[in-house]
Amino acid sequence: MTTGDDLRRAALALEGTVESPHFDRAAFKVARIYVTLAADGRTANFKFSPDEQEFKCLLAPDAFSPVPNAWGKQGWTTGRLSALSEEELVSALKTAWAHALPKKPNRRRR
Repeated sequence: MTTGDDLRRAALALEGTVESPHFDRAAFKVARIYVTLAADGRTANFKFSPDEQEFKCLLAPDAFSPVPNAWGKQGWTTGRLSALSEEELVSALKTAWAHALPKKPNRRRR
């Protein structure tokens, strides 16, 4: 079982992560937002690819569910923190964090 404090600590430990307000939530981002934490600290929305979202929701349906709108179709997934172990939380954060890293510039061949 994890909490909003666990998420905050683990997210801020990932390289380059900063926290900022995002509407009624706390957002954690590098170049882009990769997770938001609900004000009550009970749930978080993670940015996964649609395939990652499907896998997480099949593997742990009590913990993960697609956000119920167009954002969900893009991979945004709600995680119920009380249903996640520390290991599952860190894994979800690292997966989402990888999507938020700055894009590497294209190298042109000469």
